[in-house]
Amino acid sequence: MSSEPASLESLCVLYQSDDYIVVDKHWDIRIDSKMWYEKQTVQAQLRHHFPQLADPSTYYGFRFCHQLDFSTSGALCVALNKAAAGRAYRCFKDRTVTKAYLALVREWVEEETQTLDFSIGKNSTEGKTHMMCVEGTEGCENPKPCQTELTVLEYGLYDGDPVTKVLLQPLTGRTHQLRVHCSAIGHPIVGDFTYSSGVDDTPYRMMLHAHLLHIPLQPQPLLVPAGDPFVPTADPKWLPQRSARPLAATVEALLESRVEEDRKRKEEERDRVRREEERKKQRKEQRIERESEEQRRQCQEWLSEWAGD
Repeated sequence: MSSEPASLESLCVLYQSDDYIVVDKHWDIRIDSKMWYEKQTVQAQLRHHFPQLADPSTYYGFRFCHQLDFSTSGALCVALNKAAAGRAYRCFKDRTVTKAYLALVREWVEEETQTLDFSIGKNSTEGKTHMMCVEGTEGCENPKPCQTELTVLEYGLYDGDPVTKVLLQPLTGRTHQLRVHCSAIGHPIVGDFTYSSGVDDTPYRMMLHAHLLHIPLQPQPLLVPAGDPFVPTADPKWLPQRSARPLAATVEALLESRVEEDRKRKEEERDRVRREEERKKQRKEQRIERESEEQRRQCQEWLSEWAGD
């Protein structure tokens, strides 16, 4: 990932099939825009590189399966037809998609593994309506439950200041979730101008990157890594000092954990379906038994009447 600004030519394709393209979104480009003056977008990059794949029946020409903030880089999935978009949408709706982000956050995070559990709502405070906030904050409207798993990878310095490299897994999908959660625990993401109250404006970018995307499509799941831009060879201002755990092993453990969760979820679903089938069978047997009893009663009444005649 270059520190140079994005251009129409600088589209990095991580994966391509007949149904999907996954790109490594640049850190200073919007996915799409209705503003005539915004020429640099991922949509424009896709049209530039793949004009034959643009769908004229859609407003943007391409169906984006999910969103990334303007300042966030990394894996972004694009569906190339309506059916493929529908399959991906169901996975996102059912929360079976696994996403993992890399981030550099301010100061050293003492608790190496933790679940950030803060409800998030829209900030209605004047001048902050473009922001989100945690429940209990003044002006926080309609907060909704929100969870993020945080795992520390490395401790080090960025431009001489203490920072921590972390892996973030959003368990929900709220707007600005990772940025708000990190800020809420006192470790805002390096370069996040918005959630540092405009203070953190020295870094060339916000240090948040969508490192991994796993969509459990059938019959072939989509699993795409988007590399690690936060290494000294890419950014010499980042100086790791102590490793807490390796990235590859951490991601592998995360995926194994998700596979196990999916297995349990499917098993629970099978048990639920089986119990429902058993209840239906039981209700049917009870209904047949009641009908048989009613038939016997009617037959006995008829026999009694016939014997009386």
